[in-house]
Amino acid sequence: MKLFVWDLHGTLEQGNEDAAIEVSNMALAQSGYRQRFRPEDSRRLYGLKWYQYFEWLLPDEPYETHVALQSASFALSDAHPEVIARYMRPAGHAHAALQAIHESLHRQILISNTKPTSVPAYLAALEMTHFFGADNAFSVNAHAREARRNKEDVLEEFLRGKRFDKVIVIGDSGTDLRLAKAHNATAYLYAHPGYDFRAEGGDFRIHDLRTVLREI
Repeated sequence: MKLFVWDLHGTLEQGNEDAAIEVSNMALAQSGYRQRFRPEDSRRLYGLKWYQYFEWLLPDEPYETHVALQSASFALSDAHPEVIARYMRPAGHAHAALQAIHESLHRQILISNTKPTSVPAYLAALEMTHFFGADNAFSVNAHAREARRNKEDVLEEFLRGKRFDKVIVIGDSGTDLRLAKAHNATAYLYAHPGYDFRAEGGDFRIHDLRTVLREI
């Protein structure tokens, strides 16, 4: 049996970066700032942690302000799931890849950098709740400089007491490549069609998630 380890943002979904721009502007307005992100900033800031959006827009403000705006953005995101639903959609062929693995003898889990409370809402918007539940969808909550738990920790905890013939990690960032290296896993570095790869390396560099199905 093999284990497939999926990243969420930028891998199984697309469009969240546009939702983040709208929610960030809501947080700025709520906090009394005149500055606003432009739609095209979503591509420029793609892949950053949310507080880093505000570092870029408000470089003269302290880190505490950037984190406070990030917290406000998370709260607004939870309070307005319709914004997420308006932008976020499954990545190309994501459902096909997940379904094929679901029907195989292998297992799959999700490890996301986002908040634990946000993951169920994202999975619902993507119609992926039947693939990932409480026993195989995990969150790191890495949206802070001082984050103490990372994806390696989560995977190590999941693997404890289990045995797999092979572990395959599919993600879009250097974080996912480090996760694969830490567990001697095969790394598939993914980028949406038309997007550049966000990191160097990976055993395979793909623009089509169905490529992962060679591992079944």
